[in-house]
Amino acid sequence: MVDTILDEIKQIKKYANDENIPIMQDDGISFLTTFIIKNQIKTVLEIGTAIGYSAIEMALTSPNLKIVSIERDEKRYLEAVKNIKKLHLEDRITLIFKDALDVSLEDKFDLIFIDAAKSQSIHFFEQFQKNLNENGYIITDNLNFHGYTLKKEEEIKSKNLRALVRKIKEYKIYLEENKVFETKFYDIGDGISVSTKKINSEEKL
Repeated sequence: MVDTILDEIKQIKKYANDENIPIMQDDGISFLTTFIIKNQIKTVLEIGTAIGYSAIEMALTSPNLKIVSIERDEKRYLEAVKNIKKLHLEDRITLIFKDALDVSLEDKFDLIFIDAAKSQSIHFFEQFQKNLNENGYIITDNLNFHGYTLKKEEEIKSKNLRALVRKIKEYKIYLEENKVFETKFYDIGDGISVSTKKINSEEKL
C-alpha cells in the first residue's frame, strides 16, 4: 500500500514537471506536512488546488484530516479529481471548481493555505481570514517566487514579471504591517509565511 501511494505521488510530480505546472518544492511540502502534524491540524482550506499534489500530501498526514480545496483552472481541477480518486481520498478532500474570489464559505478551518494567483494574495487573505478558527494559521507559499523577489526590480527584464514580483512584495509588506495577524517568514522551499492572530487584538475582521 505504501509503495502504491509513493508511486502515485511520483507520477503526479512527473506530470507536474512534464506539463510545467508549479507544485510545492520538496522541502516546502515537508515543512507544511510537519507543521500540520505538530499543530494537530484537523481542517484545511486550500486556495489553489492545481493538480491536487499538496492536498494529497496534507491528507496523508492523518486519516482524520479534512480539506476543502479551490481551483479555477478546469484542466488542473479535472487532473486533481483524478489524482485524488486514485488515492481514495475523495471522502476527505472536497474540491471546488471556481475562482476563489467568487467563493463564500461559512465553515471554519484550523489552517488556510494560500497557494494560488500570486497577484491576488492580499485579496485571498482578506476574504478568507473570517473562516479561520481562533487559534488557526494562514500559510502562504511562493514568497520568494523562484528568487525573483530577492532581486532588484531593474534586474528583471519582463514587465509582467516585474509587476507580479511587485505584488508579492506588497503582500509581504501587508503581512508585516497587519494589525490583526503576526507573521513569521521562512526561507524554505520557495519562501513560506505563517500568520497567526495576535493575542489581545481588538481589530475586527
